[in-house]
Amino acid sequence: MASENTLLEKVLSLQDKFASLQEQLSSPEVMGDMKRYVQLNKDYKQLEPIIKAGLEYKKAVENLASAKDVLMNESDPDLKDMAREEISEIEGKLPDMEQNIKLLLIPADPDDGKNAIVEIRGGTGGDEAAIFAGDLFRMYQHYAEIKGWKLEITDQSFGTSGGYKQVVFKLSSSTDGVYGTMKYESGVHRVQRVPQTETQGRIQTSAASVAVFPEAGEFDIELNPADIRKDLFCASGPGGQGVNTTYSAVRLTHIPSGIVVQCQEERSQIKNAERAMEELRTRLYNMEHQKYLDGIAAKRKTMVSTGDRSAKIRTYNYPQGRVTDHRIGWSMYNLPAFMDGDIQDCIDALQVAENAERLKEAE
Repeated sequence: MASENTLLEKVLSLQDKFASLQEQLSSPEVMGDMKRYVQLNKDYKQLEPIIKAGLEYKKAVENLASAKDVLMNESDPDLKDMAREEISEIEGKLPDMEQNIKLLLIPADPDDGKNAIVEIRGGTGGDEAAIFAGDLFRMYQHYAEIKGWKLEITDQSFGTSGGYKQVVFKLSSSTDGVYGTMKYESGVHRVQRVPQTETQGRIQTSAASVAVFPEAGEFDIELNPADIRKDLFCASGPGGQGVNTTYSAVRLTHIPSGIVVQCQEERSQIKNAERAMEELRTRLYNMEHQKYLDGIAAKRKTMVSTGDRSAKIRTYNYPQGRVTDHRIGWSMYNLPAFMDGDIQDCIDALQVAENAERLKEAE
């Protein structure tokens, strides 16, 4: 009963803040300040599921007390039987409800609800690494199709034997928090197989790195136009007539940080500039976000979603048809399905492991 009261007290203590946010969001003054409105709306959406879960839990606890009162004080056998059934049903639900509230009360990554910018680079292994980078891109492409996400390529550099030396793309959704799902993919992905370029049938180990960034919104970071150098150039690679003969590609250099981004996938210079600016904001925002991730890494023994992009997180073993995630010891013996985008079970297992870590931290 003590834990019930503690949970209820924690949730109810947030109700005044929730009501205040509701009032502020309807205020003309706040609605006229878009940056403030965006932040308050974000805070409101974070509190909403906590308040909802807390009120449902409060109602269940009250119904349980009422049913126990009936069982103690009523003489009617039918009413007693109904009370016993209700008590059994509510007591079976309460532990899960308590667990859910505990998780909701732990501060989430503030960027989980954002879209994601993903960068895949071929690593050790030469041409085979580029081919594997292409395989990873197609895996995420299929996964995005399954999830109903939109995928837009920002920049790409092709390998000499296929695949990508580098590919950068944006994943977006109007309903899902894409970064909150994709952040688990950051790290080094290793492949063990006989490369297409191998003539003697020897198994080779290659690698590709995946970096996942939360997309920075317009109000997340302020950019001074004087700090940005804009260069125009002709797009390279396949793209159809006209793409490679006009200065439609855009390269932006952020002079204070030295960060360089480019976009050449659109025919329109204006659209390429918009996408490049989105990526530049994201990469600058990520410099601050990395401090948050480093804070997590310092506290946790495992690296479920710390964003350590130098860590080897997964091995794709083609001879055995196996994929293994080294952070949690998870394996799947259906590699072809995994490479076709069936990666949700692995992500679910990583989320469960991270939630367990978060609960330990909160205790």
